[in-house]
Amino acid sequence: MAAVDTNLLLRGVGALVTCDPEVGEGPLGLVRDAAVLCRHGRIEYVGPERDLPRLEGEEPLTIDLDGHLVTPGLIDCHTHLVYAGDRLDDFEARLQGDTYTALMARGGGILSTVRATRAASDELLRDLAEARVEQAVAHGVTTLEVKSGYGLDVRHELRILEVVRAANRRAIADLVPTFLGAHALPVEARRSDAARQRYVDVVIEEMLPAVVEQNLARFCDVFIEEGAFTLEEGRRVLEAAKDLGLGLKVHAEQLTCTGSAELAAELGAVSAEHLEHTSDEGIAKLAEAGTVAVLLPGAAFFLRDWMADGRKFADAGVRVAVATDLNPGSSPTNNLPLMAQMGVLGCQLTLDEAILAITSHAAAALDLHDRGVLKKGMLADLAFWRCRDPRELLYHFGIAPCSGVVKGGRYFKVEAPRPGRFRPLP
Repeated sequence: MAAVDTNLLLRGVGALVTCDPEVGEGPLGLVRDAAVLCRHGRIEYVGPERDLPRLEGEEPLTIDLDGHLVTPGLIDCHTHLVYAGDRLDDFEARLQGDTYTALMARGGGILSTVRATRAASDELLRDLAEARVEQAVAHGVTTLEVKSGYGLDVRHELRILEVVRAANRRAIADLVPTFLGAHALPVEARRSDAARQRYVDVVIEEMLPAVVEQNLARFCDVFIEEGAFTLEEGRRVLEAAKDLGLGLKVHAEQLTCTGSAELAAELGAVSAEHLEHTSDEGIAKLAEAGTVAVLLPGAAFFLRDWMADGRKFADAGVRVAVATDLNPGSSPTNNLPLMAQMGVLGCQLTLDEAILAITSHAAAALDLHDRGVLKKGMLADLAFWRCRDPRELLYHFGIAPCSGVVKGGRYFKVEAPRPGRFRPLP
């Protein structure tokens, strides 16, 4: 969504989380009794209201927040939100003891979503995606990464990314597209080793060049796992993507330890994602490379697996982000604050680390340098919360008391108690 040429002044901010220790106190850069001035879609002033400079020029729209908490707009840096259908049968089967890999082996899992997504019209996919984005915004999210991966052939992978582009023109939040043609092997690629090799070749020789030529994605991702792609196949896809100028992401070590965290570090991936089964060596390599660890506790919880130990990553010097992994099979949620809460309760992050994990560190996981922190010159992306202490964001279980967001300088009020309904103000 393009920045709106709007001037906006926020007064009466009870507590302002800037995520910049140079602006305020502690790791969150906390400022009490604050104000924020936005001009032309960017932040012009952030700090104590008593120090607000004299306003000159066009009178800004002024909102008195009456003590609300304000944070940067939240960033969900790992989603699969363009899909059709559901996975209710898989959900019930897992409750009866089936494993995720067993479901995939007999045509369930990702493959069932591929069938439903291929059958859906562009209009339906766009409507579903826009509704999911709107629900995410109701939880304070202003930027989302969106992966393809439910097409698994040239036509449908490109179609999904085109849906992302179309939805991005209409959505309140910014959508950052990632190509994930190497998400799973389609049915036709499972018939022989030769068929498998042909599919990997199609990803590299046909899908990737088309994605780049049509400027449909910023990143390329690969799911390296038993039942998905091998380490060597993942390397081939990622190296080809890197040669074409795409940034790299890796679905790494979700179900087993494959060495994919080390591969992500070696190739300079911006992020490695999942990481429930990462070795100590893999963690050390991520720290050395500066690759962001994106934890997805909702998927581990839903699959009844153990959650990644965020404490080990943070203590090793790895920046840790947290995301929803919104998808129909393993994490059907778009509640990002709840995922941050799971980061505290299940991944051993501190409260401050969990808030950074859905703001500044999530921006780093998307290689975005203009958001996730509130300081002069950054995008005017903010979220307002019906509480006065940042700890409260992660205290009430499953509740995100978001009262509104600012995206590119334009204010949208969340109409409680109907999440996902917005009324843009002048």
